[in-house]
Amino acid sequence: MNQTQSLLIIGFVWPEPNSSAAGGRMMQLISLFQEQGFQVTFASPAQDSDFMVDLSQYKVEKKSIALNSSSFDTFVKELNPTIVLFDRFMIEEQFGWRVAKNCPNALRILDTEDLHCLRLARQKAFKEKREFQTTDLLVEEVAKREIASILRSDLSLMISEFEIELLKTTFKIDSSLLYYLPLLLESDQIPDLEKLPSFENRKDFIFIGNFLHEPNWNAVQYLKEAIWPLIKKELPEAVLNIYGAYPSQKVLQLNNLKEGFLIKGRAENANEVVLKARIVLAPLRFGAGIKGKLLEAMQCRTPSITTSIGAESMQADLSWNGFVEDNLEIFAKKAVELYQDKKLWLAAQINGIAIIEKRYLRSSFEVDFEERVEFTLNNLQQHRLNNFMGELLQHHTLKSTMYMSKWIETKNKNSN
Repeated sequence: MNQTQSLLIIGFVWPEPNSSAAGGRMMQLISLFQEQGFQVTFASPAQDSDFMVDLSQYKVEKKSIALNSSSFDTFVKELNPTIVLFDRFMIEEQFGWRVAKNCPNALRILDTEDLHCLRLARQKAFKEKREFQTTDLLVEEVAKREIASILRSDLSLMISEFEIELLKTTFKIDSSLLYYLPLLLESDQIPDLEKLPSFENRKDFIFIGNFLHEPNWNAVQYLKEAIWPLIKKELPEAVLNIYGAYPSQKVLQLNNLKEGFLIKGRAENANEVVLKARIVLAPLRFGAGIKGKLLEAMQCRTPSITTSIGAESMQADLSWNGFVEDNLEIFAKKAVELYQDKKLWLAAQINGIAIIEKRYLRSSFEVDFEERVEFTLNNLQQHRLNNFMGELLQHHTLKSTMYMSKWIETKNKNSN
């Protein structure tokens, strides 16, 4: 690609690769586009955080922007990016119409992370103690916003094949608007087995996950109340280390030395703590997307036990690196079994590496991704003509959102 082409990423937050899989995913996208020859600018209306990555170290220009401000129009017009990448649908809602108005020829890409409406509809069904149905999505308020955002975008990056099928069947989204790009690993990110701690040199169970993410907090509660007591009964000396960024006071209060249930908070190096553990536990009861914690477990060759929600869209027809179990008694029983049985544990390790090699290696995706981006850029006019519903939504959004945003901007000026 032409070296002078530029990419503007508008972030919901500044990337924190050590805090969440979403932060790691964003750094992967930056790297993929840089390899295609793009100069990258990362803009966000978010406040700086203590754990954000130093973008200048990655040759990325950092720009703070404001919500509901025409200053963004001036900025984006001057930058005149070839591609604009929106980090989640909420950012496309805020800035998509401004990009469409000021840079009509820029390719607009949405990175969904996971399907928010699916996660929220499942969460609602769980709290109402009923089975989730795909028809729940049709009445989910967020679905209306998220699907509109997908339709307005030229291309949406999806990390889950299950979610792609859902969009195509339930919402009738054309496959030309969707692109499967999961979390990726470099081949050199998979350490040699000989260099890793052995079965005998590993101990304890581990859970890891950002506590700002509701499915993670729920899973920790589930472990504390129902699963861990069953495991502890069979393995009295066992310890469960709970790691995660942004633990609240209610999370910290679960710490109990006597029960071997230890809240450790943020891990300085997630890989390091997962490498030392013998088993990863991830009893997720709702959620969406694919789970960075489980891919990381495979990368560290640490077997895991999760639920069908946890493993969704991750393994295809390959064997899991441990067990996938929704029944809590069997979940606990399998955890004990895997913790004690070296032969079973070693077989699980091998399964995890097979999943990575067949489904998550960057080398399997980067060429096809570059070709898809280039093809869409070169055929943008026809691509948009084929997406009439998207153009219709863009037309009405431009009118309604534009006037609402201008009203907010005027109101803000008058109140200062």
